[in-house]
Amino acid sequence: MFFKSKKTEPVKEDSRIQDLKIITQMNQDLATTLDLNETLQNALEVIIKRINAQAANIFLIEEKKQVFQCIASKHQAYLDEYEIPLTQGVMGKAVLQKKCIRVGDVRKDVREIAEFYFDLDNKTNFTTYSVLCAPLIAANECIGVIHCLNKKTTNKLFEESDRKLLETLSAPAALAIRNARMAKELVDKNRMQKEIEIVGEIQKTLLSQNKKDPFPISGINIPAKVVSGDFYNFSDLNDGRFGFGVADVSGKGIKSSLLMSKASSLYRCLSKTMFSAAELLNLLNTEICETAARGMFVTMLVGIYDSNKKELLLANAGHEPPLIYSRDGKFSNYSEAGPPLGIMSKIKYKETTIPFKESSMYIFTDGITEMKDPNGEMLGAEGFQSYIKKYQSTPNNERLKSIVEDIVKSGKIQKDDLTIVVIDGN
Repeated sequence: MFFKSKKTEPVKEDSRIQDLKIITQMNQDLATTLDLNETLQNALEVIIKRINAQAANIFLIEEKKQVFQCIASKHQAYLDEYEIPLTQGVMGKAVLQKKCIRVGDVRKDVREIAEFYFDLDNKTNFTTYSVLCAPLIAANECIGVIHCLNKKTTNKLFEESDRKLLETLSAPAALAIRNARMAKELVDKNRMQKEIEIVGEIQKTLLSQNKKDPFPISGINIPAKVVSGDFYNFSDLNDGRFGFGVADVSGKGIKSSLLMSKASSLYRCLSKTMFSAAELLNLLNTEICETAARGMFVTMLVGIYDSNKKELLLANAGHEPPLIYSRDGKFSNYSEAGPPLGIMSKIKYKETTIPFKESSMYIFTDGITEMKDPNGEMLGAEGFQSYIKKYQSTPNNERLKSIVEDIVKSGKIQKDDLTIVVIDGN
């Protein structure tokens, strides 16, 4: 007996299985993408095909401006040229209610669509008949919307099943966009951190290097963060003369470090040919007044040590009074000072010549005296003086490092940029 084999009919894939495959593929593509914009364009193409829509767009919320901005679009032109207020039309309502909204016929249901889309249609040469709009929600935060326009059927109108489908498809896109944003912020942060580190390295090159051979001046600079608002410089001017300068820029961060870089560069250049401390500050002040941001200023002390005459030529623009420690164990201050650089353009600074023999002068920023212990007690000038006495016999190219290390070991914590320069008079 012979039996005829039945012809096997191709089984049509269940739409739910098809949707699951689409969601799985979108999740995979969006999770591994290196180019979010390109991947979102591809995702829109998948959504358009599955929902059978004429066009689709993704708008993200720009928080500062409180507008929608288009980041991906398929088959509707010019959207990237417009910013749409968050309160407008279906998109605004979808965000407010945090649910996918369907407008079956925009010309009949004006309560949903208002007049917004007709205006946008005119601008983009597009005719809207029906709308689906799903909010992009990740971590309970609405970051934008997916927007589908016109079903490719005779009546061009979406149905309720389309709304439910878009609501499902919007979830992986929202998560991917949020993750991409976080990744970009991390990349930008790392890039900025790298740039800040480069600025910090450049700043270090502007500082004078301590000399191993006997030299009357040495310095130390320890930024509180990567970049510093302090600087120091010293140089051999020949004939037994040595120039030096120490400065502290107001504020913290990149602005301060940039002003510091400018001031230090100007000082390095001018101090090699200008041997009047007052005139040097006058010129620096004029330059800084012209370019410094409002409210920013620089405190600075400059001088020349003449080892033959055993004297110091000093001029001070609002900087901390330096400490002078004599061999008999006594401290004194040089307190003469004008206003900081960058405050008044027409100020004329004064310079003073003082005898300087068998003594050491310590010029510093408040980062050293304001170091605090865990109880909040500051080191202060007297505390700093005790460390100066303790290490005075140490060669100056090692002395400042020893002082700072000992202060840190005692439990004091640095909160601000720290700079010290010492000039030893023979």
